[in-house]
Amino acid sequence: MAQQTPGSPNDKQATTLETTVAVAGAGMSGLIAARALHRQGIDVLVLESADRTGGRMMAETSALGSRLDLGGQWVGHGHHRFSALAAELGTTVFPMRTPRRPTVVGDARTISAVSPSMLTATAVLLAWEIRAKRGAPTRWNSTTVQEWLRKVPTVRARRLLEVLVEVSLTADLDRLSMDALAKIVHYQGGLSTMLSTNGGAQEGLIVEGAGTLTDKIAAELGPRVLTSNRVTSIGRDGHGVVLRTPSAHIRASKVIVSVPPPVSAKIAFEPPLPAGRRRLAQDMYMGSVYKAVAVYEQPFWLANADAEFMFLDGPGFAVFDTSPPGGPGHLCVLVGGRDARELDRLDEAGRRQAVLGPLATAVGSSAILQPASWHEKSWHLDEHAGGGYSALPSAGSTQGVFPLPSDPIDDIHWAGTETASEHAGYIEGAIESGERAAREVAETFQRSTADPQQTRTDS
Repeated sequence: MAQQTPGSPNDKQATTLETTVAVAGAGMSGLIAARALHRQGIDVLVLESADRTGGRMMAETSALGSRLDLGGQWVGHGHHRFSALAAELGTTVFPMRTPRRPTVVGDARTISAVSPSMLTATAVLLAWEIRAKRGAPTRWNSTTVQEWLRKVPTVRARRLLEVLVEVSLTADLDRLSMDALAKIVHYQGGLSTMLSTNGGAQEGLIVEGAGTLTDKIAAELGPRVLTSNRVTSIGRDGHGVVLRTPSAHIRASKVIVSVPPPVSAKIAFEPPLPAGRRRLAQDMYMGSVYKAVAVYEQPFWLANADAEFMFLDGPGFAVFDTSPPGGPGHLCVLVGGRDARELDRLDEAGRRQAVLGPLATAVGSSAILQPASWHEKSWHLDEHAGGGYSALPSAGSTQGVFPLPSDPIDDIHWAGTETASEHAGYIEGAIESGERAAREVAETFQRSTADPQQTRTDS
């Protein structure tokens, strides 16, 4: 357990704490790392700037008593660590209810899968997938997705592709390069995997809410998690690290930084990090995403058809049926990129109408406009998370494509979903990175115990 010692005489306002390992960030990766170390008997302290744990995961309870996620939620195909953690913590994974393909709506009408615009968009997606496998041309590093899409023949096909990229990556199309898009698609195993429910990245959900998992891990760690403690600086002095927050100084042998690079850029490092690591933080940005969940007594839309839509007009957005088995009915709305920020101009009633209005027309029921419970969050307005789903490279950058480098620098170790070797950008990747960072730290202590004369060398 961290021990408290008197503060510095020059900083009487701050409490001084001592621990073996400090973790910056109480998202999934940081909590997983802290739990793994704690279970090995290693003293650990987690510092979180927000007044809650979970990072980019966040579960709420609806007015009907059901649990829902306003942050990361999907258990994708092959997400074995996530499934195992859900089972360990006593939660239930269920398969997504999904049609063969989503209904695409433009101008308040369903667009046929064999229409010219849909066939054009499908051909472009296939071309992207092929190019991702073969490698992007050099010129694509300075060509943004927005610039490239101007070559697509029809307005409707361009719009469909825009919404697909914005919702799947939360990217600004004028900031994301075609090179980065191709590399992300290749890393994630293809667009079909990224965009699919059954057999893809959106295969399953957790009845109790994915955010319940981080709540349970934080509860296990108890007083070892300090919320409302933003790490403002991390210093290295040859004897370990010193982390500073507005209310405390924490001395530790090791630190695990589990926040994404654009968020870590707000932390002052002394001495400064290597130039490559600094550029990584400067050349990346957090995606913009608005998420809402409407809750109904029953999923009444199933009397006609499954509810999975992509709307192209106004704010472009996607709708998924995330209803738990037996109800109540949950409809999840995702708006990404620039369209997500456009919604910031509206009040809550305006945002609700902007997404539920077109959905009511498409479903053919005004009951859509009257949910029993309404939940929403604009992640790009969250000063602690910075945005979502993940950090993205700016156009022209040669860095920032998954997986991000995670080699330790002195006593600083790195976690976060963006650093995962598999499924970076997903909850599965966050779990993997937390386990890897904890393993790295534990192994350094084991080597030190085995060889007391070992001296630490800078990375």
